[in-house]
Amino acid sequence: EAFLEAVVERGAAFDREVRVRAADREMAVFFSGVSEGDHLYVVAARSTASLARLHEELVVINNEQTNALRAALKELGLRQQRDANRDQHLYEDLSRLNNELGTLQREMAKKNIELEQLSTLKNELLGMAAHDLRNPLGVIQNYSDFLEADAGPLLTDDHRAIISTIKRTSRFMLSLVDDLLDVTTIDAGRLTLDRRLCDLGLLLTNNVTLNRTLAARKSIAIDWSRPEPALPSMPLDAGRIEQVLNNLIGNAMKFASPGSRVAVSAASAGDWVTISIADQGPGVPPGDLPNLFKPFSRATARGTAGEKSTGLGLAIVRKMVEAHGGRIWVESEPGKGATFLFSLPITTPM
Repeated sequence: EAFLEAVVERGAAFDREVRVRAADREMAVFFSGVSEGDHLYVVAARSTASLARLHEELVVINNEQTNALRAALKELGLRQQRDANRDQHLYEDLSRLNNELGTLQREMAKKNIELEQLSTLKNELLGMAAHDLRNPLGVIQNYSDFLEADAGPLLTDDHRAIISTIKRTSRFMLSLVDDLLDVTTIDAGRLTLDRRLCDLGLLLTNNVTLNRTLAARKSIAIDWSRPEPALPSMPLDAGRIEQVLNNLIGNAMKFASPGSRVAVSAASAGDWVTISIADQGPGVPPGDLPNLFKPFSRATARGTAGEKSTGLGLAIVRKMVEAHGGRIWVESEPGKGATFLFSLPITTPM
């Protein structure tokens, strides 16, 4: 107790001999102690020499710990410096990339404006060219009809063949011009619909009747009967829907063989009316399906009478149907014909 009191009072006590009893005999033990704050550090040995060696070992251990701590602090400092340098490099890289991205976005916005201007100019040029071509083509077609009708008895077989070629070619070119006008109107965002309440069943009946006359020239029959119950009246642009029907029925007749049939049907289900046009032609090759409704796409199949295609008809049809809030698709297997279907909402979509 006197040793501990001396350590507390003086802050330290060294080589203090204390007599203790152990194993039924009394022996001397030498103590040293240090007071530090609320802690007492005490060591003991059997002799003063042992106590001195213990002091030396503790000093060595303390120095090793101090050196290890210093090394750890130094490594920690170096690591923090490396991390700071790395963060600085990352920040600089991110800033550079952000500046480059901003520059690219500005350039892209500029290019988009230029592309829109070029697209507008292209549509204007196509529209002007189509309008300028339409009238002379109509004149050529009307004059060839006049020659064939009024000068028939005076014409030789060669003359009739030439006039027939003129009529067929001018008719195709006039169709191409009309398609170009529609495409430029759609691309320019100027497609408008004159929606009026329409008896779709009657529209289909009249359209099929007109197309039967064309189909008869190729010995093709068109099957149609008004569905029961009758189709509901719908708000439609009747002219545009007739354009869709003419294109799809004409397309079916183009690929149908003489003596085959084209089936037109319609049915309502829920809030939709679906119209289908099925032919008995060669069908649509699987490779053509992804591009079938894209502008200027060309099917690998050819018309059975050598009919030409503008490559625009189905793209225009899709835009017309979608403008009405509907959708169009095709179902086909090679060698088993093709069925084109489009659905229209019974009520006008908001």
